[in-house]
Amino acid sequence: METLFDSTSSRIIATPFEPWWETPDFRDDLTEVVTSSASTVDKITALARLLQLTGCSPQIDQWERLLQLAAIDIGVARMLEPHVDALGILAEAGHETPDPDSAWGVYAADLPTHRVNVIDAGAENLLTGTKAWCSLAAELTDAIVIASGSDGNRAYAVNLRHPRVRPQTGAWPSLGLREIPSGSVVFDRAPATSVGPPNWYLDRPSFAWGGIRVAACWFGGALGLARRAAQTHLNRAGRSPMGEMQLGQLDAEIFAVRTMLAQTAAAADGDEKFSREHAWRLALRVRNNIYRSAQRIQLLSRELAGPAVLTSDAAFAKADADLTVYLSQHHGPRDEAALGENICAESDVDEV
Repeated sequence: METLFDSTSSRIIATPFEPWWETPDFRDDLTEVVTSSASTVDKITALARLLQLTGCSPQIDQWERLLQLAAIDIGVARMLEPHVDALGILAEAGHETPDPDSAWGVYAADLPTHRVNVIDAGAENLLTGTKAWCSLAAELTDAIVIASGSDGNRAYAVNLRHPRVRPQTGAWPSLGLREIPSGSVVFDRAPATSVGPPNWYLDRPSFAWGGIRVAACWFGGALGLARRAAQTHLNRAGRSPMGEMQLGQLDAEIFAVRTMLAQTAAAADGDEKFSREHAWRLALRVRNNIYRSAQRIQLLSRELAGPAVLTSDAAFAKADADLTVYLSQHHGPRDEAALGENICAESDVDEV
């Protein structure tokens, strides 16, 4: 099959009445790529082509297709999502479309002990320092790296295979997302290309849409667990009232997230021009709600599936562990507090 999606295919988000517990028609085609033995780079580039995801894809397409991918394999969705993010950053900054056979990461996290600075060496920019949480750095070809300079933070495009870029390949003992090692990278005066003006990476409204894209992957992972649990329950000879209640709770939770994503996608892809503050407020609302919903869906799925599935179904156990680690990227109460601070800041401005 050459195309899995068309312009009307945003089914989970746009038509929330479709039965989430049924396996989508296109799953076999997508699963074939997901479960292939291809290298990380080949798998990422093949999925981007198959799912028709570019740097200019509408938000609803990005969220929907990554959501569907995460429902099949959370780890593979975690591979593809930063690549889609990087393509969007490059396109928004006016850069040429990168090599279609390249696979990108986005390394933006800063720790007090791990920082990257940029050295202005005349005609080129050189990155120096250590960046933490660089997923798949030893396997990808390129990355967007956020580094500090005299005029603020700036995004840079970096060739990860340059000899002055050294991924640290230490142990990655995580049980969840074990195929996504996220160690540090040392940059030793590595050449880099500036992407956007100073502080642009965080200041652009589309940064918020990227935050929702990650949350859509969380929801997709939770949906995959719920689908497996629901199929187990529906195939039982004797269905308990408790199981029926849990299935109903799952349905209500999934419907609520679908509806929220549909409304948010309509806003993100609409004509309204969002400020960074308003876009991020919307993203915080969505991310906080999806985070809590994904946790509840995960718990209900475990309960509905029962101990036999939890202990004998390797795919379910892996998805459960993957989702737990992926959700840990959320800042939890800190992001809920950030939403309150955002509201207070606007209220204070209105009172002036």
